[in-house]
Amino acid sequence: MKRRDFLALSTAALAGTQAVSAPAPLSKRDRMLRWLAGETQQNYTPAAFFLHFGEAYKTGPAAAQKHLEFFRRTDMDFVKIQFEQLYSPAGFIRKPSDWAKIKPGKLDFYEPLLVTVRELIKAEKKNSMIVMTLYSPFMCAGHLATTPMLIQHLEENPDAVAKGIEIVTDRQMLFVRACIEEGIDGFYMSTQGSEAKRFSRPEIFAKYIRPYDLVAMTEVAKRCPLSIVHVCDFVMPYANYDATKDYPGHVINCNVRLTDRAVTPQEITKLFNRPFMGGMDRHGVIATGTPAEVETEIKRVIANSPRQTILGADCTVEADTNWDRLRHAIDVAHNSAA
Repeated sequence: MKRRDFLALSTAALAGTQAVSAPAPLSKRDRMLRWLAGETQQNYTPAAFFLHFGEAYKTGPAAAQKHLEFFRRTDMDFVKIQFEQLYSPAGFIRKPSDWAKIKPGKLDFYEPLLVTVRELIKAEKKNSMIVMTLYSPFMCAGHLATTPMLIQHLEENPDAVAKGIEIVTDRQMLFVRACIEEGIDGFYMSTQGSEAKRFSRPEIFAKYIRPYDLVAMTEVAKRCPLSIVHVCDFVMPYANYDATKDYPGHVINCNVRLTDRAVTPQEITKLFNRPFMGGMDRHGVIATGTPAEVETEIKRVIANSPRQTILGADCTVEADTNWDRLRHAIDVAHNSAA
């Protein structure tokens, strides 16, 4: 055999060996599982943003396809399904004692959204983690009447209203357990009620809202690898996060702005004793800034955050937000590290 032929064969063999031995790229699923275990990547920060889709994409296969399209277009690090199966108003609720008359729920009610869950699990679970949005029983109870009426009744006779919130909690757990059985990886669990000035007495939240929040949160934290507690300030801001700091979950997502001061991601991580997700004001540069301004803000947020952080917004961004804008933000995070 001629020398040049031998060298060519040797080079080809070496290249083949290197190709075989080279590690396969991490899937999004594996990357997030490692992140949850505390293994962060150099110059890479996970990121995710969420928005609501149009009326045609609330539930069923159409919703699954739209979620998948958004996920792939933005390159976010996990799939987050919006909860769009809202309860119909119970017209008979007029006074606190009426809350006890709410009918127990049936799993059939959630079937359109469970179709979405199944479709997404089938399409993407092998590659990515998938979480389901879960509004608190208090928030769902507001759908059955109105939130102002719910607040008024809790102020007047919280013991009576609690009977209804308990029924709502039981309804919710049918959905939670069904999602887990289908193979969901976790939940993005939203809580309200402990905001500044929401109630005249803080004990209303502590005694009549918090215990029902904890039912799903406790089970999810035990049975799922990724549970995100979202302290939602959509209605009004918080004076502090003391009432929810021990809520069970793997990640905390909340606003860094309180009623009278700002808190840092490091402070939030320390208070909740878990990794932080957020840092971006949903109404700030992520919504209106130039690409350069978005990049500058993201790098600032990440540089001032603990290493184990997920970049995101403090709540859902506006539905008309350009997807390419979010893709750019996520690309910046994927090439940045604290």
